[in-house]
Amino acid sequence: MQDRNNIIRTKSYAFAIRIVNAYKFLLTTHKEYVLSKQLLRSGTAIGALVSESTHAQSSADFLNKINVALKEANETLYWLSLLKDTGYLSEEEYLSINNDAKELVALLVSIVKSMKSKLYR
Repeated sequence: MQDRNNIIRTKSYAFAIRIVNAYKFLLTTHKEYVLSKQLLRSGTAIGALVSESTHAQSSADFLNKINVALKEANETLYWLSLLKDTGYLSEEEYLSINNDAKELVALLVSIVKSMKSKLYR
């Protein structure tokens, strides 16, 4: 579990950096303030929650934090789709960052399933 946790920490942090850069791009290039702020909030929350989970008080607390990170990742997918469909992100920009978001979702789902099977045997 520890190795998987390190992978998710590394990837969620790198994703947060991409999200911050996307936010700056949307502000400077498109003067878009509302949707980009939502993307910034949900996209950076993933890594923050994963980081918090490393000091969880219990396995149930760990699972809760990872579940919330998963919800934030799903919300991020929504904002990315909305930004693409409203013309703020090109198809290429969208696909690049959306693939990273989907990878995080898959990793988080895997961690949740693994933890649930351990907790609820």
